[in-house]
Amino acid sequence: MLNNIFKTLFFIFLISLNLNAKDVKAQEIVETMDVLKIKDTVKILDEELDNNIWITRYNNYLTYRKIEAELVKIKKDAKKYGRWKGSKYKELSYQLRNKIKIKENELSLISEYKDSPIGSMIKPKDLPKAPTVTNPFNIIEAYNYISKLNGSVDEYEQTNIELSDLLITVDLKIKEYQKLYEIDKKKSTKTELELLKKELKDFIMVVDIVSTTHEVYSRKIDQVILEVNDAIAEEIARTIKMIFIILILILLAYGVKVAIKRYVQEDDHHYTANKLINFLLIVIIIFIILFSYIENASYLVTFLGFASAGIAIALKDWFMSMFGWMAIMTSGAITVGDRIKVTRDGIEVVGDVLDISLFKIAIREDVTLTSYRQNRRSGRVFFIPNNYIFTDMIANYTFDGLRTVWDGIDVNITFDSNHKKAVELAKSIATAHAKGYTDLTRKRLQKLRKKYILRSTNPEPRVFAMMEPYGITISTWYYTNSHATLALRSTISMEILEAFKSADDITIAYPTQTLRVANHGPIEPESLLPGTTTTGLFDGPVAT
Repeated sequence: MLNNIFKTLFFIFLISLNLNAKDVKAQEIVETMDVLKIKDTVKILDEELDNNIWITRYNNYLTYRKIEAELVKIKKDAKKYGRWKGSKYKELSYQLRNKIKIKENELSLISEYKDSPIGSMIKPKDLPKAPTVTNPFNIIEAYNYISKLNGSVDEYEQTNIELSDLLITVDLKIKEYQKLYEIDKKKSTKTELELLKKELKDFIMVVDIVSTTHEVYSRKIDQVILEVNDAIAEEIARTIKMIFIILILILLAYGVKVAIKRYVQEDDHHYTANKLINFLLIVIIIFIILFSYIENASYLVTFLGFASAGIAIALKDWFMSMFGWMAIMTSGAITVGDRIKVTRDGIEVVGDVLDISLFKIAIREDVTLTSYRQNRRSGRVFFIPNNYIFTDMIANYTFDGLRTVWDGIDVNITFDSNHKKAVELAKSIATAHAKGYTDLTRKRLQKLRKKYILRSTNPEPRVFAMMEPYGITISTWYYTNSHATLALRSTISMEILEAFKSADDITIAYPTQTLRVANHGPIEPESLLPGTTTTGLFDGPVAT
């Protein structure tokens, strides 16, 4: 009976053991599956962290701390062995000192991680100096500056976002390691878990610092941007005001030009007035711009004073030309369209003024008596420096409204000609052909008498008879067009020539020489022997 009971109990025990073994085996299978799943998740997280710049910088930080701890230990050992005696310890102390230098060099390479787990990137970029907006060109610079500041804020904000995302990843990895440790209870897992918790703690500190710094940094940048925007708005307002003033000046100058064109008849006066108005307008605009954008005007005046003194010495001709231009413009001695004659170093140029610029006068050479007798060329454009009016002789053929000049024609007649008749003929011809210019000159001279003292204003042609070595010179003078002297000169010359040729008692003279030869006897051959004399054809009688 007892034996049967014992057998039954033993059988039940065996069955329970078998069931227990199956449960343990099933539990082990489940745990193995969980471990594999956890490791797969950790692997994915590790791959994500391996490509993270912040983890790389954190590893550099750990390396710095490791080297720093090693350095402390080496220094302690070097100090200890340095006090011991014996060559063995001296050698050991020497090696430790070398290691100290090596470790210090290693620390210097990664010194930025001394105070921060992410190195120098825990600090935002230093704010560059704000530009001083004093002219329109600085506005562009100021907007670039604002763009850089906004970029710095965005960059630092991106750092904060990346670190926050990193915290989430590290926290997930910690949770996975906690699950793993609950399953395997391995020491290596526990060690890795503790390192991850320290890493998370360090990054929480970093994120807290970055978040606070980002807030302060953003406020500082907002303040700077506001100040720069105020400076930009002030400069834009000042620029608009200055442009408005310049536009008013331009419109005023245009109005003055229109009024001059309406009420002044002469074209050359239009040109001169326009030149002066443009010059004054440019000078005023330049001074407005200078005094608008230069804070210390007295400094500018002083600088210009010293600079102009030096420049005046180095560029004397330029300055003299500018003063000459001012003298020409203000005095009206030469205007555009005038016919002038410039004499320089024996060279004479006669032509019409094309333009009067700040430094030179442009003259277009015309066919004149000067080009006919001397230059034998015409049509060229000469550029005469304005400073020549102070040093050289410049003749104006059309000054102050005059459009005529005296021109003279000389004709030689023989001593036995009727010079009175010749004078009458020449005067009648000149009077007939120059009548229009004579009347025009008379009107112009009457106007000039109101401004100038004129002793002689008789514009009638004048004829003079002068005795010369080869005959009598009949000099005929008359008024002619300043711009076309040769045409009337040619006409009058030919008329006088025809009149003199037609007169029986007038003979045109030219340089002649009368040769009288005495009637000698037969011409003997000349003796060319030494000591003899000869008598030539033109030899006079020999004195006895």
